[in-house]
Amino acid sequence: MKHMYSAGIIVYRLVKKEVQYLLLQYNARHWDFSKGGIEPNETKEDAALRELQEEAGISASIDPGFEETFSYIFHDQDKKLAHKTVYFFVGQATSCEVALSHEHINYAWLSYNKAYEILTYDNAKHALSKAHDFIGHR
Repeated sequence: MKHMYSAGIIVYRLVKKEVQYLLLQYNARHWDFSKGGIEPNETKEDAALRELQEEAGISASIDPGFEETFSYIFHDQDKKLAHKTVYFFVGQATSCEVALSHEHINYAWLSYNKAYEILTYDNAKHALSKAHDFIGHR
């Protein structure tokens, strides 16, 4: 079975002391965070920041001390089973003017409760919950 590795970032901004999270709606219609494959000779953190720039046209500063990892099995483009490990970091947006890539059809800056509600996958909800706790306890 093929093993794939991805990295992403749970991006947030502060608006009047409220934390808002950036969610992207993919062409397949699901809502998730920015993430993508780790390229050869690239760190997980560098991959997460590159993917954010490519997918949303923004940058962020990764907060040290947070990394959430999960794995799952899925059918790849060739309809073969593949195992994927995803690493998520947390980072505050250093720019907030989103410019979506061709992979996405929409985006939203949302409060924790709204973001949790709109996320499609349980593993993303779990990562958001952990990230929100981390941000609130710094």
